[in-house]
Amino acid sequence: MKGFINKSMAVLGLAGGMALAGGCDCYRNLVDPCYPERYEFAARQEVIGAMAPQVYNGHVLDQTVWNYQFEPGTDRLTAGGMDHLAYLGRRRPVPDANIYVQTAQDVLYDPAAPDKFSEARVVLDNKRVQAVQNFLAAVTAGRHLTFEVSVHDPSEVGLAALPVGISIQKHYIGFQGNLPTSTGAGAANVAGGGAATGGGGPAGAGR
Repeated sequence: MKGFINKSMAVLGLAGGMALAGGCDCYRNLVDPCYPERYEFAARQEVIGAMAPQVYNGHVLDQTVWNYQFEPGTDRLTAGGMDHLAYLGRRRPVPDANIYVQTAQDVLYDPAAPDKFSEARVVLDNKRVQAVQNFLAAVTAGRHLTFEVSVHDPSEVGLAALPVGISIQKHYIGFQGNLPTSTGAGAANVAGGGAATGGGGPAGAGR
């Protein structure tokens, strides 16, 4: 056992001597001076890397003008569509210049003329892109902003009204708990006053 201890002390002494002789470079070769920050950073990057595409996809959907924000079969924006575009044009600290228009899904399909369906969709898409460009130019006039409007075909996101309503009702039905009427020293004073009013206070209090 004594020999093992002696050898261990010799190795440690040699390592310490090398560290002193070699300086920081030798020390960095013996230990990891960035533990645990190096590994925390790697783990953080893995989490961000998995979440970033979801955040980007959500942002693209937020930048989208949907079919229901146009009057059916036309390029005329509804009041909701104009409000959404105005919101995108006022985004802080600076608006995202990439705006997307959902490809027209409200074009009637004629089985006897399938080619006309695709042609009508392209025509309506182009008209809607121009309508969005015109409105954005008007609502952001004087700010020197240039928007690029593209057509894409995402699936609509959201929940049906019925399950949302049921979830909200269950939330309120299952809620429990009462807020206190008063807190701190005031609570004791209120309780004491009530006791004095109801029972006249402790015996001998008026003597």
